[in-house]
Amino acid sequence: MSPDQPAPASAHGPATLLIRAARVITPAGVIPAEVAITAGKIISVTALHGRTAVPAEPRSVGAAGAAARPPTPCEDSSQVVELRHDEILLPGLVDTHVHVNEPGRTHWEGFPTATAAAAAGGVTTIIDMPLNSIPPTTDVAALDVKRRAAAGRCHCDVGFWAGAVADNEKDRPGLHEAGVFGFKCFMVDSGVPEFAPLDDGALAAAVRQVAGLGSLLVVHAEDAAEIAAAPAAAGPGYDGFLRSRPAAAEVAAIARLIELAERSGARVHVLHLSAADAVPLVAAAQSRGVAITAETCPHYLCLTAEQVGQGQTQFKCCPPIRNAANAARLWEALAAGVIGCVVSDHSPCPPELKGLDAGDFSAAWGGISSVQLGLPVVWTAARERGIGLREVAGWMASAPARQAGLGAKGEIAAGRDADLVAFAPDEEFVVDPDRLLTRHRLTPYAGRRLTGVVRRTWLRGEPVVPGHPAGRLLLRAAGAGPLPAGPSPAGPLSGGPPPAGLS
Repeated sequence: MSPDQPAPASAHGPATLLIRAARVITPAGVIPAEVAITAGKIISVTALHGRTAVPAEPRSVGAAGAAARPPTPCEDSSQVVELRHDEILLPGLVDTHVHVNEPGRTHWEGFPTATAAAAAGGVTTIIDMPLNSIPPTTDVAALDVKRRAAAGRCHCDVGFWAGAVADNEKDRPGLHEAGVFGFKCFMVDSGVPEFAPLDDGALAAAVRQVAGLGSLLVVHAEDAAEIAAAPAAAGPGYDGFLRSRPAAAEVAAIARLIELAERSGARVHVLHLSAADAVPLVAAAQSRGVAITAETCPHYLCLTAEQVGQGQTQFKCCPPIRNAANAARLWEALAAGVIGCVVSDHSPCPPELKGLDAGDFSAAWGGISSVQLGLPVVWTAARERGIGLREVAGWMASAPARQAGLGAKGEIAAGRDADLVAFAPDEEFVVDPDRLLTRHRLTPYAGRRLTGVVRRTWLRGEPVVPGHPAGRLLLRAAGAGPLPAGPSPAGPLSGGPPPAGLS
């Protein structure tokens, strides 16, 4: 049985860890429950009938400490952890859109820092994007380079997307066999010269090829012609930058993608949907049975164009953050299930590439670094709209896991990996960039008051500790055990920064 597929609970023997909480988010609902774990897997989730609260302080006890309560069948051989009364046990989040940038641009980010930040934010699995690293993940040799760079250095589990670029059609079957989770392509200039976009003919060929492989094509969907016809961004005004990346570019690109998917039967996924005008197209295609899905990101839901001041290039990303009315429509699309996932699109860079001194939106790198903050950002806004934490966990854990085919991830259920998060949903904090674990700490959320604190994260039943990486490298539909730790590939890997960035 694949390590990435749910296994029968009986295959694992008695529990070695029990985690109890008055509120556990399970597929059946939010219930008081005891989660039994052994060998990194959840072997049972048992409702605790009549339980309404747990002690105010967390406890880790053996049988003697639990003697006041009738023991469960496996308690006398287990460590017992009881969550505080103000904590909820969540499944570990799955973030399928992360730019780690290592190797080649490790001075932008890297596997140790990106994954430590992810785990601190309750993310226990990421899938790394194929661009912004050098070499990009566009052939098997480059994938091997990236895996060697990551091996033994990750605080959460990590899988990899491959790239579909103009000249690698022959390499894609080998990448698929090597276990990538799918292929990413651009319909517009990516911002980095080593990752070329696909024109209409190459995109159609990629869609057909991915359908034949039984894989997934994930697409940065902005239409190059629409952007070329728009007025160019210049200077510190955010309105000018918005006009340079119009919603019409997303609408046109997604319409083309739907046409190709419908014709070929391919599975396609729209990355970082920002333009709510495109939602009706996606909804109509889904109703016709087209295999198209879509994601959005915390910054499109929770930041608005109205909040961006002159020269505040820390807010720049592509597609751009749009107005408040647009964000409200994205929330509606999530509630309706048209958009299925919320993922970070963590795309960091050194602060100097944001050009804050000049504040020129045309020159600044386009990307937002947010993998540590996504859960509290989304939860803060969701609860203001009367949306529950169960729905948020669905968008940020179970739905991305299903989208990527990660059968062992995303839910608290027997047979799943014991990737868990103790989350205090009512605790408030102010974002202090110095407390972030990413390599660079520039964030548009600096100084923002948020609700919801990740207090502890477990990866396969073990607490995640910064500086002690225990993450595994995953393969599509099979999962992978840890690769042997080894040196990064020999020789310098470097590349000059592009003038602007997409993700």
